[in-house]
Amino acid sequence: MSEAAPASRPVTGGARGRLPALSLFWQVFLINAVLLVAAAATLALTPVTINSPVSEPQAIGICVGLVAMLVVDYLLLRRSFRPLESVSASMREADLLRPGRRVPEMGSSEVATVVRSYNRMLDRLEAERRESGRRAIEAQEGERARIATELHDEVGQSLTGILLMLERLQQGVEAEQRQAFEGAQASVRDTLEEVRRIAQELRPGALDHLGLASALRTLLRGFSERTGIEAEWQLDEPLPALDPDVEVACYRIAQESLTNVARHSGATRVNVRLVHSGRDLLLTVGDNGHGMSGISHPGGGIRGMRERAVIIGGELLVAESEDGLTVQLRAPLSAEA
Repeated sequence: MSEAAPASRPVTGGARGRLPALSLFWQVFLINAVLLVAAAATLALTPVTINSPVSEPQAIGICVGLVAMLVVDYLLLRRSFRPLESVSASMREADLLRPGRRVPEMGSSEVATVVRSYNRMLDRLEAERRESGRRAIEAQEGERARIATELHDEVGQSLTGILLMLERLQQGVEAEQRQAFEGAQASVRDTLEEVRRIAQELRPGALDHLGLASALRTLLRGFSERTGIEAEWQLDEPLPALDPDVEVACYRIAQESLTNVARHSGATRVNVRLVHSGRDLLLTVGDNGHGMSGISHPGGGIRGMRERAVIIGGELLVAESEDGLTVQLRAPLSAEA
């Protein structure tokens, strides 16, 4: 997969064909020169005299003139330096997990050059972040699949063998000892079921073979059985052919959202909606809990979900309301190349 193209281009401040903007140095110089010339012209062309020592009316006139010059100087200089303030504010608020935000090119030639360079730097950083995140998640998913296979094939088969061995041994023991064997068999069955569940969560087979909608339906049923939280869903079927990266991102974001609901929200009901419209896929997970008030460190899981959304060129929104918390992913039907 090649690097994504820059998300959005900066908006230029002027039309083609205009004369080049004055440099910031000449803007400041001319502003101060105009004020000094105006002050000199006022002294030369008006009947203003200054005695020594300065009289009270003359002191008042000097102070009024000085204040007027400072106010005009402030207003003119602020307009020249405002683009730099915009760049500074954008640098403070920059977040690679919310890509596409750029500073409009404006102001003098030096300021416009700084803004242009800053926007290009964000383009490169966002592209590199997407690529490095994609590789990290591919490695993570590969490791998940490997561990799931080992759990299913190695640990699962070993536990099945132990269960069969206990059943054979039970046949040769006295009646009073059979209860202990039955308890051991029940423990092994529970452990085997837990291993299968963990393997399923690590890499759901339904996602590979039956698609995203079926995998989400299986996930919601298991979630409801384990937690007792009522699960409702609306899943568009059939879905168009989805990029594997988009499928995995949607599944993992739904999985993380449900985990947060079970651990922190205190909800009794969760609703999952998966629909497609035009070129977008929309996944919504909402609950009737108390939002994020029970999460001591809300940044970890949500940041991971934002990371997955950015990698596929999507956008993640998290909104709290009186009715609970809603996590919404808007993603392209195919991952951005």
